[in-house]
Amino acid sequence: MLNIVTAGVAPGLALLIYFYLKDQYNTEPISVVLKAFIYGALIVMPVMFLQYVFDAEGILIANWADAFLAKGLIEELLKWGIFLLLIYGHVEFDEPYDGIVYGVAISLGFATFENILYLFTNGVEYAWGRAIFPVSSHGLFGVIMGFYFGKAKFSKEKRLKYMAVALIIPFLLHGLFNYILMMEVNWYVYLIPFMFFLWGLGLWKVKKARILTEKAFKQSYESL
Repeated sequence: MLNIVTAGVAPGLALLIYFYLKDQYNTEPISVVLKAFIYGALIVMPVMFLQYVFDAEGILIANWADAFLAKGLIEELLKWGIFLLLIYGHVEFDEPYDGIVYGVAISLGFATFENILYLFTNGVEYAWGRAIFPVSSHGLFGVIMGFYFGKAKFSKEKRLKYMAVALIIPFLLHGLFNYILMMEVNWYVYLIPFMFFLWGLGLWKVKKARILTEKAFKQSYESL
């Protein structure tokens, strides 16, 4: 049991630490980051219940509908809702890069609990594959969601637009990831390039968020 829990927690925790340490200014309180992580974990059961209902009732049974709506949309919508309700107005969310920290925390909380349940059901031998694909993809969806929440937080004119994009892009990427996994043959031919693209996009957003944060700090310093 301990090896399953360890294997389930380790990749999500490692990725969270990686993105957390990328924060150059005013590192976020660990207590708040852990709360975001826990919030993400808490939505796993409601998501699984909704997906079970859709499956049992024969709703959204087509592969594309299952991939994009039953899985991608529901999961990203609830993460987005957690961010909006519990993190967006928080006093510690005070720089653009903070959005990435909290977006990643919520997404990896979800991915970690989901990963533990999967490994308990299917065996620890799937741990490496789960770490490389589903867990890291959730973390990167969180990067993108958090980046656009960071843009929304510090943009008066385009706030609603960035909030919408914070949901739409992760939802579409998540749906595409799921759809590729549903391919019966040669899924890895498409998934591996997709993961390289996702990592490239995520790291690019990290770089942009750090630049925005640096500019914000310079402006704040010059105004003193």
